[in-house]
Amino acid sequence: MDHPAPCCPTLGETAFDLYGPALPDRPIILSVPHAGRVYGEDLLAAARVQPTILRRLEDRWVDLLAHPLIARGFSVLIARTPRAMIDLNRHEREIDPGMIADLPRDATLQSSAKLRGGLGLFPRRLPGAHELWRGPMRWAEARRRIETLHRPYHARLADMLAAARQAHGHAILIDLHSMPPLAPPAAGQPAPDIVLGDRFGRSASTRLMTLAADVATGHGLIVAQNHPYAGDHMVDRHGRPEQGIHALQVEIDRALYLDITLDRPGPGVARMQAVVTRMVEALATELPRAGYALAAE
Repeated sequence: MDHPAPCCPTLGETAFDLYGPALPDRPIILSVPHAGRVYGEDLLAAARVQPTILRRLEDRWVDLLAHPLIARGFSVLIARTPRAMIDLNRHEREIDPGMIADLPRDATLQSSAKLRGGLGLFPRRLPGAHELWRGPMRWAEARRRIETLHRPYHARLADMLAAARQAHGHAILIDLHSMPPLAPPAAGQPAPDIVLGDRFGRSASTRLMTLAADVATGHGLIVAQNHPYAGDHMVDRHGRPEQGIHALQVEIDRALYLDITLDRPGPGVARMQAVVTRMVEALATELPRAGYALAAE
């Protein structure tokens, strides 16, 4: 594989590779749910678009930004499954009925703005590619993907967060993503380079959000909070500040670390690796200083 991680995974499963300790020896865990680049023949055969279109769903090469943290021994969970197969950052009931050929009458589904835009649990369409697939899948295939890919990823993440909280008193999930370059929010204002999301304060302590923003700003980056990305299922599901588990979504402009085509790693990789590493290390050291007061905010 191009640009391999600095060491072998501790655990490799169909859905993910886990780097670092399965029982975290630090309070911070990283999740990279849209990094998957393994496209099976069956998936490609079912697509009515070229693989280059399916790759637009990826957070292209964002896992590279976690490599220095892997080298430092942090626990990092990186998806192997491509988002085109299943979106690990969506609720398992966030399914477009039109994607299923034989949807049971008693199936309980969940709608959302992302789903209505074509980006549910099973992505359906993208701008310029109205329909990604030749036809709907069978319900049995949908259940197989949920049970073998989605649930194992979240179960592993939940176990690690619980173990980190048990060992350190608190745990922090950093859910790492990338975004296409954003338009300026208003005339004369620069576009954000990084968007931090905590579900408007529901998934993490405000103190942690502020610290993460300060680190990015200190590296000369423009930071936005909760707009246009407030975090999705990953932080909503796992972030429980009142129980000592905090979750932040970090969205990074792909133009900061990819080449001009936004397809391959570019000259900005080292800089953005340094930003992510400093942010994670700052958050890790904040926990002992803040103590249990974080859970009470």
